[in-house]
Amino acid sequence: MNLTNTQVQMRKGLLEYCVLQIISRGEVYTSDLIEELTQAQMIVVEGTLYPLLNRLKSSALVSYRWVESEAGPPRKYYSITEEGQATLKSLAETWKALVQSINQITKKK
Repeated sequence: MNLTNTQVQMRKGLLEYCVLQIISRGEVYTSDLIEELTQAQMIVVEGTLYPLLNRLKSSALVSYRWVESEAGPPRKYYSITEEGQATLKSLAETWKALVQSINQITKKK
């Protein structure tokens, strides 16, 4: 069994929830998402985030707007939609139930 692969897959499974959680706090630029996810050790490679953001956009869970930048090309800022908020609420409930289940299993002797 490849432990590292299992750990990466566990993080990837939670990445959508984490991204929606971050975006729900307010409009966010991609590099800010990458920085927070990297600091939290939730993202291994940046290439993982861009396809996820595209899927979230296609699913109408997030939207974006272009903002002109004085230091280069325009920047894409993401925000959560109403549907994204509802999805985030469901994911938070699922996460809470999973934590309870894991704790129940791991605390048994």
